Amino acid sequence: MKPVAVHLVAGARPNFMKIAPLFHALAREDWCRPAIVHTGQHYDANMSDAFFRDLRLPEPHFRLGAGSGTHAEQTAAVMIGYERLAADERPDWVIVVGDVNSTAACAMVAAKLWIPVIHLEAGLRSGDRRMPEEINRLVTDAICDVLWTPSPDADENLAREGVPAAKIDRVGNIMLDSFEMLRATIAAGGTRAAFGLQPGGYGVVTLHRPSNVDRREDLEPLVAQLAAVARELPLVFPVHPRTRQQLAAFGLLAALPGVLITEPLGYTQFMNLVCDARAVITDSGGVQEESTYLGIPCLTLRENTERPITVTSGTNRLVRTAELYERVCDALAGRWPTGRRPELWDGQTAGRCVAALRRRAAA
Repeated sequence: MKPVAVHLVAGARPNFMKIAPLFHALAREDWCRPAIVHTGQHYDANMSDAFFRDLRLPEPHFRLGAGSGTHAEQTAAVMIGYERLAADERPDWVIVVGDVNSTAACAMVAAKLWIPVIHLEAGLRSGDRRMPEEINRLVTDAICDVLWTPSPDADENLAREGVPAAKIDRVGNIMLDSFEMLRATIAAGGTRAAFGLQPGGYGVVTLHRPSNVDRREDLEPLVAQLAAVARELPLVFPVHPRTRQQLAAFGLLAALPGVLITEPLGYTQFMNLVCDARAVITDSGGVQEESTYLGIPCLTLRENTERPITVTSGTNRLVRTAELYERVCDALAGRWPTGRRPELWDGQTAGRCVAALRRRAAA
């Protein structure tokens, strides 16, 4: 019997983190043949040989070289490149992950070629259509044949949008498979020790969203709050290039005494810091999940989150800029929920994905 050909699509570093456990799980099976498609949506210096070595991934089987550009330019480039590849290769299944432009672009291509498409990390919703990622999530879920969800709220979102239950498989959170796969490497990373930090004696900051960093009237009060927090808890701030540019433009880099500002860190180096942090201050998505998994207080500087289960069940809370110092003090004083790990956030998601795909491929 001919093996089932499966394309695993990745466009940026977080996508590779999500496909790695699934690629390894599928590669161990004799009934399927997984291949990695790198769209080239982002060039990331952290996508080095060491990154692929840590993930134990081979070189991508296919590279589209889409590059950067506006959302429309990038989406179009990915669609053109993947249409050629998919028409030539005709995989039996296409698996897209996350919510980047490549996710929606390759899902549209496969759907129009009548190739079954699976969305891994389906059903997440922030309710904020000003976020490009929210549009990508909505488009992808609307056209995919199978939706692999991480949590009950994702199932509920899809049901509310009219998705038949037969298309939904709740498989759990694949990023935690990646964390567990790399746990030993993370523990040995030495980032915390290199910065001279004591376990539980510091906080970690990540900021990059336009709503926080693009305008002086938003960023300046946030910097003032971080400076106040740093008087109580030393902070480490791996600065996103976009954020560094804005801090420099507004003359705010010198307004962060007590904050250790570093270059962006790779996943293993960053998670070495997070694992021993007293608290995390962020506006990104994945850290909300990892802090919940690790039981670390997470203060998310956003009006909404596409991962509400980290708030209802976990250790994450949405925080306004004006209350950041006060809420950090609450966490330091122990006035913070301990939370719990959501069901199926157990490092075993890839195995459930393989079983779900095998069942559907045999149908």
